[in-house]
Formats: sequence, structure tokens, C-alpha cells
Amino acid sequence: MTPDPHAHRLPEHHESLWRLIVAPALWALHFLACYLTASIWCAKAGLAATLAPARWAIVIYTLLALIGIALTARSGLRRHRRVPGALPFDEPTALDRHRSLGFATVLLSGLSALATIFVALPALFFPQCG
Repeated sequence: MTPDPHAHRLPEHHESLWRLIVAPALWALHFLACYLTASIWCAKAGLAATLAPARWAIVIYTLLALIGIALTARSGLRRHRRVPGALPFDEPTALDRHRSLGFATVLLSGLSALATIFVALPALFFPQCG
């Protein structure tokens, strides 16, 4: 195994696996906020009530979550593209570990963005609670 010539340029001591779960955590918080808002609104307003006020809250939650997920994806993409190289990232080096975690962050961010949009879709299609 040869030493990695780019390892000294990687900020490995500042990185952790926590960055990997930011996007799924934002999706989970969005899911919780949307469904709590809709359920509390419908419980208090009644089944015949319109979802318009709750819908606006869900739109705001969705935009905030998507912005956070996009920032996380951008961070992962920067990490992935820091040093050029080709797939696969399967060598036991700091560079491959760095790029692989960046790539996984981008993929999880994409999945989380899609899940966030799917959570918000019912608020667009259902005009009232019941």
C-alpha cells in the first residue's frame, strides 16, 4: 500500500459520520412537524375544516427542510470532489474514505429530498381534513 499524496490536504480530524445523517434527520423532523401540524389542526378544527392554514405551514416546513438537505448535499459533493479520482472508492486510504463518505452523503441527501417531497404531497391533494 502506497502512502496517499493527498492525505495531508484532507480535514479528517474535523469530519465525522454525523454529517452523513443530517439529511435523513431533517426528513424525519419534517415528517414529524407535518403530521403533527395536520393532526392537531384537524383535531381542533374538525373533519370538515379546510387544510389551508396547515397547508401553508407544511409548505414552509418543506422549503426549510429542502434548503437544509440541499446544503448538506452540497457539502457532501464538495467532499466527494475535493480530489479527483475514479470509482470505486474501496482502498483503505484517507482519500477514499473521504470521497466515499461524501458520495454517501450526496446519495442520502437525494433520497431524503425525495422523501420530504412525498411527505408534503398529501397536503396539496387533499383540500380538507376528512
